[in-house]
Amino acid sequence: MSKETAAAALKLFRGNVDDRPIVAVIYSHSHADHFGGVRGIIDEKDVKSGKVQVIAPEGFVEHAVSENVYAGNAMTRRMFYQYASLLPASPYGYVTQGLGQAASSGNTGLIAPTREITEPTEEVTIDGVRMEFQLTPGTEAPSEMNTYLPDMKALWMAENVTGTLHNIYTLRGAQVRDALAWSKFINEALHKYGQEADVMFASHHWPRWGNERVQEVLRGQRDLYANMNNQVLHLANQGVTINEIHNVYHLPDSLSKQWYNHGYHGSVPHNARAVINRYLGYWDSNPATLIPLSPGESAPLYVEMMGGADAIIKKGQSLFDEGKYFYAVEILNKLVYAEPQNTKAKELLADNFEQIGYQQENPGLRNSFLAGAYELRSPLPQGSATETATPDVIRSMPTGLFLDYIGIKMDSNKVDGKAFTINIVNPDVDEKYILELSNNTLTNIKGYQADDPDLTLTIDRTELEPVMIGKSTIFDVIDGGKAKAEGDTEVLKVLASALVDFEMNFEVMPGTEGTKAVPGRGADVDEKEGSFRVQSVGTKGAVAN
Repeated sequence: MSKETAAAALKLFRGNVDDRPIVAVIYSHSHADHFGGVRGIIDEKDVKSGKVQVIAPEGFVEHAVSENVYAGNAMTRRMFYQYASLLPASPYGYVTQGLGQAASSGNTGLIAPTREITEPTEEVTIDGVRMEFQLTPGTEAPSEMNTYLPDMKALWMAENVTGTLHNIYTLRGAQVRDALAWSKFINEALHKYGQEADVMFASHHWPRWGNERVQEVLRGQRDLYANMNNQVLHLANQGVTINEIHNVYHLPDSLSKQWYNHGYHGSVPHNARAVINRYLGYWDSNPATLIPLSPGESAPLYVEMMGGADAIIKKGQSLFDEGKYFYAVEILNKLVYAEPQNTKAKELLADNFEQIGYQQENPGLRNSFLAGAYELRSPLPQGSATETATPDVIRSMPTGLFLDYIGIKMDSNKVDGKAFTINIVNPDVDEKYILELSNNTLTNIKGYQADDPDLTLTIDRTELEPVMIGKSTIFDVIDGGKAKAEGDTEVLKVLASALVDFEMNFEVMPGTEGTKAVPGRGADVDEKEGSFRVQSVGTKGAVAN
């Protein structure tokens, strides 16, 4: 993942094999652990000079950025739960991350591709080596490709076939993946390359040797994702909902008994829910769950109706003693939301989380329960998870994506009643944008210029990049004569004053020391005009509010 580990790997290779030069880098897909070490093996100046190619699947930069930056702060916070990397390593804490022992620390970098693969299959010869790339969008990553080396009969399945059930939905947070498309692309690889491949390897785990074994694993993983897609929908079409499917759907024995289909990274229960979410969304079609109270709002009601804190703790302890941990969690979680400072309730909930975690084969499930237990008992752990929204990643963003991200960082409440239009010109890359604030919303469009803008900002893309990564401000660049501002520069101050720097220490478990309050949590609902909430009840057929 990092520059440092990639450099160490290259040193190991050159010390034991040979020191041949690197003429190309291939990104299999748009996840940071598969591009983050690039600066440890090549120099960007060699890429710019044409000495080294960087090849990636279509849409690589867009998806690498959007997944790692748009929701990057929230994702990094959630990674403590899925990966539990800040938990102490022990039989009772951190053990593994599923795909490996741990993500490497160090610097995550990105060098933009010089060539994108755009055809469904595309053959390229690199330094005399023939490679056939198979695009697999919407599988393990939104931008991904397999690679076949026909002269070596070697099949590189990227991260589409590994030694485990993978994630249809990853707990750190990302767009739900397409299990059916995933299965079909594996099937295509099986028939296109798997009939002759002598070895299959992937970006995680070990190679599979011999054509018979290659075909077996490809077929097994193909059927794994196809069965999950088809049978979850089979049950959904009979009325099983997203809130039930994880307790109803199970893999058939012929698949579950294969070690490479076990839930060492993804799990059957949470992936089954993901399939329904992809096709039907998060709602189970019960109106009671359509506009639900927030947990902090509903919890006091439940606590009151259950007879108060003491009664819940007594029942929770009884359920814990019986080994009914999920039942105990159901009621104790309500109490902790209602009384975040109730230490006895938090300790008992943590006890149940731990017992559930210890019983999970899947590391993501285990880690999530153990991380929750940790935060119920302790202050927010010190240190930081591996950050994906690094300066390199942000610097690689196309200008339009950066402007999108500015729209995410802007607090719309701080620009109430404000409006402006800015023309942006990047002469060195021959790009133009309109950036417009209207209706408390920031939008942009590429390739256009407004006839009567409030401001025209002319700035080379190279001069914009220090602003993008926070090394300078737009005002520094203008004052330094490296950008030209024509019009009302006050609109830039309006925008700058509304931008929020996201902090990673927001609260997940109620009452965790050292966390920052979450907007809208813990307070009564602010009933605004047009609210869907109806607080008063009239006679039958009457409409309140």
